[in-house]
Amino acid sequence: MIFPVLVCDDSMVARKQVIRILKDNDIFHFMQASNGQEALDILRNQEVGLLCLDLTMPIIDGVGVLETIKSEKIECFTVVISADIQPEMKQRVKALGALNFIEKPVSKDELISTLHKFGIK
Repeated sequence: MIFPVLVCDDSMVARKQVIRILKDNDIFHFMQASNGQEALDILRNQEVGLLCLDLTMPIIDGVGVLETIKSEKIECFTVVISADIQPEMKQRVKALGALNFIEKPVSKDELISTLHKFGIK
């Protein structure tokens, strides 16, 4: 079974870092988006099992993506990976449905642990 993963970050380096962490698991199929609008276009048209989402991006930011996912009832697990580490923001993204908030630079152990905790191997 292939598990589709969308990595959304305006930084190509950050996207590649997440993919590098997860690429050893051959069940994952990776898609990439460089802003929230691109991510929403993919989410509306393709099945996505996991969204790794940055918050600070052009066009539509990560909070806007989370709000749209919630309002349009788009089904996917979401992990926020961001440098915006304010406690209020962490609470807000979890209230909008994110499974976890991981600080940049992303830790391999924390990301893998989060996925295992929610049954994503």
